[in-house]
Amino acid sequence: MPKKTPIFPGPATARGAVLAVLLSNEDQAGAEPMRGRIALAAIVRALKRKYHWPIDTESFPSNSIDGRATWATVYSLPPEVITRALNAGGHDWLKSRKTSLRGQV
Repeated sequence: MPKKTPIFPGPATARGAVLAVLLSNEDQAGAEPMRGRIALAAIVRALKRKYHWPIDTESFPSNSIDGRATWATVYSLPPEVITRALNAGGHDWLKSRKTSLRGQV
């Protein structure tokens, strides 16, 4: 099956917020709470399936603050995907995201 070209979601959506972090290729120390009760994993799944982004997922054992064992998951885009996306309208999409978010404040 041929690879589909990734699609940029709406810039002011939760999917847009997650994609913006992935395109930044920087570690995310924390995120502002998203409206509603949608899980990050559900957003990543939509970006993979509906928007065709080849997001890598890595899970590993971790400890919670209270000492319980848990799993942590890290999501990322391969560097070559980031470069292609930014060159294919990603810079403009990120600018439109900043503009649309200013209107929501």
